[in-house]
Amino acid sequence: MKNKALTVAAVVCAAAMMLSGCGSSSSSSDSNIITAYNSEPQKNLIPSNTNETGGGKPADLLFARLVSFDAKGNPSNEIADSITPNGDATQYTIKLKDWKFANGQTVKAENFTKAWSYAANAKNAMICSSFFNTIAGYDDLQKTSGLKGTEQLSGLKVVDDKTFTVTLSQPDSVFPLKVGYTAFAPLPDSFFKSAQAAKDFGQNPKDGCTGPYVFDHWDHNKEIGMLKNASYTGNRKVQNDGVTFKVYTSDVAAYSDIQAGNLDVMESIPAAQTKTFEKDSKVQAYNKAGSTIQTFTIPASLEHFQTNTEEGQLRRQAISMAIDRSAITDKVLSGTGTPTLDFTSPMTPGYSKSLKGNEVLKYNKAKAKELWKKADAISKFTGKLTFSYNADGGHEPIYKAVVNSINNTLGSEVAATNPMPTFNEFRDAVTNRKMTGAFRTGWQPDYPSAENYLFQIFDSKAADGNGSNDGDYKNPEFDAMLDKAYATTDADAANKLYQQSEELLLKELPAFPLYNENARGVASKNVKSGFAMNWQNLPTYEKMTKK
Repeated sequence: MKNKALTVAAVVCAAAMMLSGCGSSSSSSDSNIITAYNSEPQKNLIPSNTNETGGGKPADLLFARLVSFDAKGNPSNEIADSITPNGDATQYTIKLKDWKFANGQTVKAENFTKAWSYAANAKNAMICSSFFNTIAGYDDLQKTSGLKGTEQLSGLKVVDDKTFTVTLSQPDSVFPLKVGYTAFAPLPDSFFKSAQAAKDFGQNPKDGCTGPYVFDHWDHNKEIGMLKNASYTGNRKVQNDGVTFKVYTSDVAAYSDIQAGNLDVMESIPAAQTKTFEKDSKVQAYNKAGSTIQTFTIPASLEHFQTNTEEGQLRRQAISMAIDRSAITDKVLSGTGTPTLDFTSPMTPGYSKSLKGNEVLKYNKAKAKELWKKADAISKFTGKLTFSYNADGGHEPIYKAVVNSINNTLGSEVAATNPMPTFNEFRDAVTNRKMTGAFRTGWQPDYPSAENYLFQIFDSKAADGNGSNDGDYKNPEFDAMLDKAYATTDADAANKLYQQSEELLLKELPAFPLYNENARGVASKNVKSGFAMNWQNLPTYEKMTKK
């Protein structure tokens, strides 16, 4: 889910700072509405235009898809009655159950085909466009000149109101999982009436809600509220009356509100509490292995750091080997993260600790100096590599530690931190390609497959604003490897191909894996049952109750 607003350890803030940036400070124990920690969405709540957790968390609860996942990531048909592939996974026939939008309209096959075509059409500039890249006709909808935004994917054909077929431009064995991602949600007829109707929907999507909750309100920079969907009959059984996502600019402030009973749940632990939160008698704690990976990215074309040059590869490898990841996870995160050895997570099928070339992810001071010296022999680097991150997400301790480790290894003037005030400002700079140095990235999976970590962040089709390849990395050999993985219906064979593609990434390091984040969070004592973290490292919102 998209580089997302993934929260990590927060800065130890002064008491005055702890009072800033909160949502409501009133008690949340007098109703069965769950109040949850969040950031302001970067864009809107159109499902295919939401690729970070500020918008992704609300959208997941509002919009049902063909498939849903349980807390462990196991898929089950949701709106789909069946998803049937042909012999080589190049065509799927999809049949629908009886389902309703919140406005009473029946969900029809056309509501899927139009929504997916809208998302894929470059004229509409949806940030999740690349998720639809294997559907036939996708490439035709990337030629913005002459497009109106209403053109349809040629690979989508409506058979009847409850049946449509999907013809792919290449085999895609992951497709039945992929359609469980929020971007694949259907949209109501009203969305397509005009450009203004689509824009209005992004701010108030109530009519199009098909999930366990229905949109109620969005008070920008304060909260997004939703209520239980009484007509929902899907897999996700709701145990409360609604969820209100409160916008915070400090997770220290949010944690204080959890302790005081003014906020019910959050999936982040401030730095000052990482050693103590599991023993804190004022909260309910959760801390287990998780699926989120924390990384940083250097633009692929940045001078002296180009991924396709010898100098750039040497510098990237030197930077990576200059970082003491174990020290960061032990001292800054207090053991709530684990240094990573690949680009996915230990919770992901196909994860490997023994990829060829993964020594570049291990601290080696002497080797880092050697590689940096070789790079300087090609072209002397006299600048400073800045590391940008959003200051409202608690990332400062991590990036201070990263920069200090690099400077202690390669020289005191090599790297510097560059905090940006808010997540929205930070993400806008990334999206608009304004970054001139390294910047914080990370990934929370949208569906349980290595492909989701690899294609969406590193494939050429996800570059140039069409997906979450924010560094605009392009390597035809890597792309071809993923195409081979798509073409096999054998999971073990596909995972081996994903591993081989990761070995290409380890050489060029378009992004730098730092650590896998534990699924950790806290709930207030107001929550009586249902608090846990799911396969995405997010709270099980619908299972929580205060009654």
